[in-house]
Amino acid sequence: MSERAEMQDLRLLLYLPALGDGGAERTTAALAEDFARHGADVRIVTDYEPAQGIDLPEGVRLERLRGGHLAQIRHLRALLKGFRPHAALSAIAASPLKLALAARGLRIPLAHVFHGLEEWRTGRLSKLTWRALPLIARTGHIIAVSRVLRDYMAHAWRVPEARITTLQNPVRLPDPLPQVTVRSLAAREPVILCIGRLSREKQFGMAIRALSLMHHEEARLILVGEGPQRQALEFMVKELGLKDRVTFAGWQADIWPYLARAKVFCLPSRTESFGIAAVEALAAGLPVIGTATPGLKEVIGANPKLGQLVEITDIEGLAAELDAALDDPGCPGPRQAHARTFAAETVLPQWRAFVHRLAGSSAGAAKAGETRA
Repeated sequence: MSERAEMQDLRLLLYLPALGDGGAERTTAALAEDFARHGADVRIVTDYEPAQGIDLPEGVRLERLRGGHLAQIRHLRALLKGFRPHAALSAIAASPLKLALAARGLRIPLAHVFHGLEEWRTGRLSKLTWRALPLIARTGHIIAVSRVLRDYMAHAWRVPEARITTLQNPVRLPDPLPQVTVRSLAAREPVILCIGRLSREKQFGMAIRALSLMHHEEARLILVGEGPQRQALEFMVKELGLKDRVTFAGWQADIWPYLARAKVFCLPSRTESFGIAAVEALAAGLPVIGTATPGLKEVIGANPKLGQLVEITDIEGLAAELDAALDDPGCPGPRQAHARTFAAETVLPQWRAFVHRLAGSSAGAAKAGETRA
């Protein structure tokens, strides 16, 4: 039986707070699009509509919950009873706790996807969710998007290792990848690019301060993203006299024109469990200069052909590495080859196989679900 035939009657529910512009949201959308393309009936359920976000994947239905947390749990339970999915996945913040409560007693296989080392800091209910992880793990499987996140959940939050599966984020990359040569990259203007939410954990102030210390006085920094720290970062730029060298580009649905313009990519995060933007930068052929967070170590490793990592407080070291990368951005080939290992077409089959197992069996998920219903 073909994989599409197996998917024809599969019903899948994906629950998260909103289809915002973050990496976790993009991963959820990629999963929904892939399952729908393979014939599954997919619904995304969210708590609210974000101010800015990604488009709903084609062939996927969106359901928005009503009211506060308790009302949303009741609404979600009603949706689960009506739709009767063969599997339901949650992601981000308090969604795992809310899905576990909504699905109690319904015999629907659950999986809870975790993307960040500090998701528990995003609110009181999120913190309660992480504290309840050993109990939530009893309701369904836990998915960590990196090995370091898996270890962190097992050791710091007491999740049984047998209940955790590591599945990397499927990164959507252009096909074919951009054509970049050693000569064309070296010929670019000295543009440093940062992509991400302008928030505390991304630590973009470190990139701005590093720019003020660089020998390349003609170097320019472009920040793509929006977030609560924008005003503070703009004030920092003004105080350091860098107004003519730093551009705030805001949130962009298409980041590839910016990657095509940059000579170096910078990700100075204070914490990072994976680093989708770093993979996209590698796919564009750029050297990645960042901080030695566990997630970036997992993506970049100790391969100098891919980039260089410094300690999370080493502003002078970051400035020196950025200077060196502008002097010699190196060869794009090994970076693009490495990025392909994280590409959606490489990773998504692993997610499909997991959901098949979660739903019952790769060949009989739909029949098993109909029997339960």
